Amino acid sequence: MAAISTGPIPSSTCQRFKLPRPRRSHSPKCSVRASVASTPLRAKNQQLKIGNSEKTARIGVLGASGYTGAEIVRLLANHPYFAITVMTADRKAGQPFGSVFPHLNAQELPNMVAIKDADFSDVDAVFCCLPHGTTQEIIKGLPEQLKVVDLSADFRLKNIAEYEEWYGQPHKAPKLQEEAVYGLTEIYREEIENARLVANPGCYPTSIQLPLMPLIEAGLIEVRNIIIDAKSGVSGAGRGAKEANLYTEIAEGMHSYGITKHRHVPEIEQGLSGVANSKVTVSFTPHLMPMSRGMQSTIYVKMATGVTTDDLYHRLNATYENEEFVKVLGKGAVPHTRHVRGSNYCLLNVFEDRIPGRAIIISVIDNLVKGASGQALQNLNLMMGFPENTGLDYQPLFP
Repeated sequence: MAAISTGPIPSSTCQRFKLPRPRRSHSPKCSVRASVASTPLRAKNQQLKIGNSEKTARIGVLGASGYTGAEIVRLLANHPYFAITVMTADRKAGQPFGSVFPHLNAQELPNMVAIKDADFSDVDAVFCCLPHGTTQEIIKGLPEQLKVVDLSADFRLKNIAEYEEWYGQPHKAPKLQEEAVYGLTEIYREEIENARLVANPGCYPTSIQLPLMPLIEAGLIEVRNIIIDAKSGVSGAGRGAKEANLYTEIAEGMHSYGITKHRHVPEIEQGLSGVANSKVTVSFTPHLMPMSRGMQSTIYVKMATGVTTDDLYHRLNATYENEEFVKVLGKGAVPHTRHVRGSNYCLLNVFEDRIPGRAIIISVIDNLVKGASGQALQNLNLMMGFPENTGLDYQPLFP
């Protein structure tokens, strides 16, 4: 197979991802992705006469006392259009947000309330940062006019029987599940723009699907024998008090968990199977690392006959060259988690394996930003008609 050019793709040969579109049939389009910075949507919104002090959309944060809720609040601090008007946290009800997260004490925010006491009459959209299992009924009870980005796993799996198999309980809002759009922004951008309910992807699936989807769609790698070795910071386990997450249990070591049965497996396989148009099964093992945030997925793949690592590199580069938050590094450069810390970036690269015919792909993200709250904000920007990079221009923190 010939290498794919990194230059402009001729309209006669270009091919848009043939991805499964919620509530739609496959409809490949011959178009090249526009840059986030130059989309018509961004140009339209630049004409809005809105000063930085004026907020035009009222936001609720449900489950504000967790890590993803706190990260939403941090990101919204510099958002010119979104103002937080409701914050819920049942166990912290009545407390000011700054007493729970002192690093965000300078912001003017409403006190947290129990979700049963929340008034949604002054809300246009919500980020739902609640645990899986509790989210379905809560979202089902929200006013229908609200736009919702759900950061739990409750609406990610299209097959509700599969949800019950992996999460151990029946789905309580199957009608909403039919409506939900999967929120991998760079892939499902058009569907997200028109959605009312978006299921924000998991952190591992984000770091894995972004590099693998273009390669599978192009037929450059075999869908068998995909091996994924992924590592995450401890914040990915949530803020709940758990013995396994104590400092003395985590520090000075690493450990595997969820071997063969991690709940992100069906989400990963759902996305990859959609672009392959056939069932894809992966070997996925996650590991917990003694760091607060960051995620790396090291992916081992077998290339199709005649394909080289240059072909993989050029395909990824052509797919993401105009994307703001997904970057393919220069050849030979190794992505590191410290280079995305605190940012919404995903850094990728491809390396030739010592085993002939195989390649190694490395993908890094901040699990709390691109893997959760940053991608959620990217999605809500699209849903509300604002440039998707609004409020996300935070550069990585280093050292």
